[in-house]
Amino acid sequence: MIVLKYLGEQRYEGLEEVVAIARSAGWGAANILRSYYRGTSNNGDLEINEHKDGPVTAADVAANHYILETLQTNFGTEYFGYLSEETYKSLSEPSRELLRYQPWVWIIDPLDGTRDFIDKTGEYAVHIALVHEGRPVLAVVAWPEAQKLYYATLSGGTFVETPEGVTTSMAVSRRNAIADLSLVASRTHRDERFNQLLRQLPFKEKHYVGSVGCKIATIIEQQADVYISLSGKSAPKDWDMAAPELILSEAGGKFTHFDGTPLMYNQGDINQWGGLMASNGHCHEALCQKASEILAQIDR
Repeated sequence: MIVLKYLGEQRYEGLEEVVAIARSAGWGAANILRSYYRGTSNNGDLEINEHKDGPVTAADVAANHYILETLQTNFGTEYFGYLSEETYKSLSEPSRELLRYQPWVWIIDPLDGTRDFIDKTGEYAVHIALVHEGRPVLAVVAWPEAQKLYYATLSGGTFVETPEGVTTSMAVSRRNAIADLSLVASRTHRDERFNQLLRQLPFKEKHYVGSVGCKIATIIEQQADVYISLSGKSAPKDWDMAAPELILSEAGGKFTHFDGTPLMYNQGDINQWGGLMASNGHCHEALCQKASEILAQIDR
């Protein structure tokens, strides 16, 4: 059984072995999703169940089972907790409370962008993050239709690999004037308050992409520079943000609340409320301040 050891100063012993297993889980889940996406799965048609929080498909369930089985086989449940979009709802309150006090927790979204998966945009992703004391130390984001897997470890940088095993180090763009930046946003999940905010921010271009993981991938691929999340009646969840945050920050970007505070995970409330700013980092504080000022005017 693999046990990680914290060495201090954001250093961990054993991360390389752990990230290899997480990458394998990411690729395996990506292949499962691709088989459902193309209708080649041996498990039949893509069954879709509409829940109040959004659609859940047989592909979500199959990928989730594969990831959990892979991780739990290698890491067990004594020292590691597991927070997954597909299993969290079924946890009892005592189990949720126990999970909250686990120092090491895997946070998993087996299919981020389910609606895009159903609509066949190709913009869906697998998120796997390992969190220690509320902050991510390892992350995998697989983009199945791009045949790319992004991974990062704390203080170890971000890399992208292909199915053939070709690995490349990633870095965000150097664009450093707000007027030169490109925004990546969702096609859906935008209320009028959010649309007003976007209209008043002076970005050069706007791109529309599904899945948080795919959006952050476009930033570390230097195709965009900024992603903004603004909660309304609902909010993004821990599993939406944990893995994308680390692959961005380790590529040189920043991902914070509008007030500059870091995102914290596995804190009991799985929702990430308020305004969240992800960027290439060069104008991050100015963007956060500008967005806060605009929202203050909108909310008068």
